[in-house]
Order: sequence, then C-alpha cells, then structure tokens
Amino acid sequence: MILPVVVYGHPVLRKVAEDVDSNYENLPQLLENMWETMYRADGIGLAAPQIGLPIRIFVIDGNELAEDYPELAGFKKTFINAKITFPESNKCTEAEGCLSLPGIREEVTRPSRIVISYVDENFQPHEEAYEGFAARIIQHEYDHVEGKLFIDYLSSLRKRLIKGKLNSIALGKVNVDYKIKLPK
Repeated sequence: MILPVVVYGHPVLRKVAEDVDSNYENLPQLLENMWETMYRADGIGLAAPQIGLPIRIFVIDGNELAEDYPELAGFKKTFINAKITFPESNKCTEAEGCLSLPGIREEVTRPSRIVISYVDENFQPHEEAYEGFAARIIQHEYDHVEGKLFIDYLSSLRKRLIKGKLNSIALGKVNVDYKIKLPK
C-alpha cells in the first residue's frame, strides 16, 4: 500500500525515533509499504518518520544511481535500530534532496565514510562500513530517525533564503506526484 509522505513542518520529522523489536506489529507489511511508497515517489531512501511513524527503520535502494556511483550497484537494504558508530573526519559536499522537502536541493557537507550497526528485516545484526554516496544516503536517512533534516546543516543565510519554500511546503503548496501528509 502506498502511504502518504509526511512533509516539512510535521512534528514527527523532529522526533528522535524509538527502537523496535521483532514483535513490532505487522512489520513485514510495513516494510513492503515503505518500499512501495519510496518507489512510487521516485525516492532512493525512505525512513519511517517520513510516513508518520517515530520508529528507527529506513530502507534504501541506490541501484538507480549506480551508473554515476558504482558503489551503489546492488545496494538495497533495510536498516532497523541503526546507530552510526564511527563517522570519519574527512568530509565531502554534495547536493541533497528529500521527499519530505519537495523542490528543495541544497549542498550538504557530511563525513565521507561511516560505520553503522543495525539489524536487518530478519533481525540479524550487522556492522558495516560505507563510503562515498552510499555513506551519504545512509546518513541522510539516519538523520530522519534522529529527528534531523538535511536543511539543519545549512548556514543561517541559506536557511533564510529557502524559508519561503519551506513555508509553502508546510502549507501543501507543492507540486508532487506522490501522496503527502501535511503538518497538523
């Protein structure tokens, strides 16, 4: 089932999400819905807070970008209860966008390499290192479960310059081809 994507201004996007366990109600269906919602919105990642659930789950499929970023070939994963344990001090800057901030793309500086621990959809534990654009996508989605948005990394000047766009998003004055859920 395709779910509406929560947009800027909704309080769930600013909550630190809670861990879940293997008994989380209808988890397989939730994951299926997240994948379907992400693909319908032409996203490469989606976090549970973006569909209104303050839980520590996100999904990523970077295959679409593999031509430009070879490290994304075959990169399709579910991350549950993730914790970034080692962000590298080397950083890189790239443009980012977000389904919850439609129409906004900004340059964001992030660590170029991370180590992340998480459990997968079968609750098998993993600790893996990622670099390049894979690390960037993970950090972007991870921020959602930490109650952060990529715009939080912008300078105060850049934030002022996009304030009108942010207000329009919060009011639903956006042109997207996927369902959205406005702030209450």
